[in-house]
Amino acid sequence: MNQEKFYDYLQKQILLLVGWSLLTGLGFVSLCYIQDVLYPANLWYGAMVVVSLWGWHLYRQFRYKHVDIHQLESWYQKVRLFMYVIFGLWTIIFILYVEKNEHNMHLVVIFTQIGASVIASSFLFSDKKLVVPIVLLLMYPLMIYFLSVQEAYAYFASAFAVIFLGLLLYSSHNSNALIQQIYYQAQHDSLTGLYNRRYFIDYLDQMLYAFKKNNKFAYILLIDLDHFKTINDSLGHDIGDKLLLEVSNRIKEYCEKSHLIARIGGDEFMIVSYEFDTIEECAHSAESFSKTIGQLLKSTYIIDYNHLHISASMGIKFIDKSTKKTNQVMKEVDIAMYEAKAEGRDGTVHFNKALAQQVNNELEIERKLYFALKENEITLNYQAQVNEKEEIIGCEVLVRWHNKVLGFVSPVEFIAIAEKTGIILELGNYIVEESFKTLKYWEEEITQLEQFSINISVRQLLDESFVNHITHLCERYLTVNMRQKVIFEITETLLAEDFEYIVKTIKEVKKLGIRFSMDDFGTGYSSLSYLREMPIDELKIDRAFVNRLGESNSDEMMIKTIFTLAKIFDLSVVAEGVETGDQFRFLIDHECHIFQGYYFAKPMKKGDFEILLLKEKSRKLKQNTI
Repeated sequence: MNQEKFYDYLQKQILLLVGWSLLTGLGFVSLCYIQDVLYPANLWYGAMVVVSLWGWHLYRQFRYKHVDIHQLESWYQKVRLFMYVIFGLWTIIFILYVEKNEHNMHLVVIFTQIGASVIASSFLFSDKKLVVPIVLLLMYPLMIYFLSVQEAYAYFASAFAVIFLGLLLYSSHNSNALIQQIYYQAQHDSLTGLYNRRYFIDYLDQMLYAFKKNNKFAYILLIDLDHFKTINDSLGHDIGDKLLLEVSNRIKEYCEKSHLIARIGGDEFMIVSYEFDTIEECAHSAESFSKTIGQLLKSTYIIDYNHLHISASMGIKFIDKSTKKTNQVMKEVDIAMYEAKAEGRDGTVHFNKALAQQVNNELEIERKLYFALKENEITLNYQAQVNEKEEIIGCEVLVRWHNKVLGFVSPVEFIAIAEKTGIILELGNYIVEESFKTLKYWEEEITQLEQFSINISVRQLLDESFVNHITHLCERYLTVNMRQKVIFEITETLLAEDFEYIVKTIKEVKKLGIRFSMDDFGTGYSSLSYLREMPIDELKIDRAFVNRLGESNSDEMMIKTIFTLAKIFDLSVVAEGVETGDQFRFLIDHECHIFQGYYFAKPMKKGDFEILLLKEKSRKLKQNTI
C-alpha cells in the first residue's frame, strides 16, 4: 500500500474509532444508570475519555508531509498501542458485565463485543499486524465465556464465535489483499515493476523534509535512452517494451539495494541514492555510479534475435537541506539531462550554478519573447544571394530581436526557446506574412528576384493549420509567378520527427508553387534514403564546411560529395557562409551557382537592402545601355 495513503487511512481511523467509542460507551453507561449497575461503567467510561483524548492528540500530531521517517515510525508505534488500549477497554467492560445476568446486561456486552470485533476488522484491515491480534483479543473472551456456560446452546454459540472469527479474519485478509493490489498498481510501473513517478515524488518529498532536520546529502540521476524512438518506430513497440524491461532489470540488478529506482515515463528512469554524511562522499559516489550505469546500459541487448545498441543521456542533481521543492529538483535534473543530449548524448551533466544561470537567462528570454511581437521588437533582415558574377539573384529572410532590457538577442538563443515553448508558431506566421508582403512590394516597385528564402520551423510543419495558413497568405499577397520564387528553408533536424507527416505537408505546400530547401545540409540526419524521399528542390551547404575550406581535406571532400548528390537528385546548391575570395573560387570551380555570405553582403535591414537592390538594378541598366 502507498505509504502516505496507509498512514492517512490509519489517521482517519483514529477519529472514527474515538467517535464510535465515546458515543457507544455513553449509550452503554446510560443503560447501566437506568439498570442501577453504574459503578464499574463510570470508571470505565472515564478511562475511555482519557484514552480518546490521547487518540485525538495522536490524530492532531500527524502530518505526513512534515515528519521524517523516524518520527513517522514513532507515531505509528504509538497508534498501534492506542488501538490495543481502546479495544482492550471494550474487552474489559465485557469481562466486568458478562456475568451480570440481571436486566440481561450480559447480552448487551456480548453484542457490543461482537460489534467491536466487526469494527476492528473493518477499520484496521489495512494493517495485518494490527487487525489479527486485536480481533483475537476481542473474540477470544467471547469463546471462553460460551464454553464456561456448559450448556448445549453455549457450545453452539462458541462454535459460531470460532466461525465468525474466521470470517472476520478472512474478510479483513481479502480486503487487505485487494487494497494492496490497488495501491501496488497505483505506485508501480505496469511494464517494468519499478516505482512510478507518483511514488517517486512522494518519496522525494519525505527525503527533502528529513534533510531539513539533518545535514545529509543525496543525488538524483535522470536517465533518458538515446534514440529509443528509432527502435520503437523501426522494430515495433513490442521490441521497445522488451528493451525497456531489460534496461530496468540491469538497473535493478546493479543498484536496487542502494538506490530507489522509478520509471517516470516513456524511456526515462529516475534514481535517487540513499543518504550520505558528506558532500564529498555523495559527489564521488555519483560520479562512479553514473559512469558504471552508463557502461551497463551500452552493452549489447539481444531481443528476439535483434542485436540492439543504445546509450543514455543522464542528468545529476545533488540535494541537501537547502533543497526546497520536489518539483524544482525534478525540473533541474531534467534540465541537466537535456543539456547532456544537447552536448551530443551518451554523457552526464551535473546541474550547477552555471547551468542554473543559463536556465534563468532562458526563462527571462522566454518571458520577454511572449511580448516581443506586441511590442514591435521583432524585425526582419535580408542577406543577399548572388550568382557566379556576384549579381544579386535572391535573398534569405533572417529574423532579429532587440529588447529594451536584454538588448540584441541572438536568433540561436531565442529561436530554440521559441521552438520549445510553441511561440515559434506565432512568430513563424508573422515572419512568413511580413516576408510575403516584402516580396510583393519588391516585385511591384523595386526589382525582380529569382528566389526568396524563408526559414520554416519543424513545429510549423507539424501544425495542422500550417497548409491552410500558407494557402491563405499566398492568395492574399502573391501571384502564381511570385510563389514560384519563394523557397521555404527547413533543417535536417525535422527528419527526426514525424517524417511521413512532414513529407505530406511539404507536398501540399508545393502544390502552391513554393519550393523547399534543405538548410545546414551535412550536419544532421542526412542520408540517401531521406534525399530520395524528401520532395526538396535545393541543398544549402552548411557554413561550417565552407569556413574550413583550405584547412580540412575532409570538409572539401564533403562539399564535393554534396555537389555529386545534388546532381544525382537534380537539386540546386547554395553555399552559405562564404567569407573569402578563395572560398568563392573553390566553389565556382566545383560548379556551385548560388552563394551567400559576408564576402558579398551582410544581413541588412529592409531599407538598406532595397538601396542595394536599386544600385544593382541601376548597374545592370547601365551595362545594358552600353
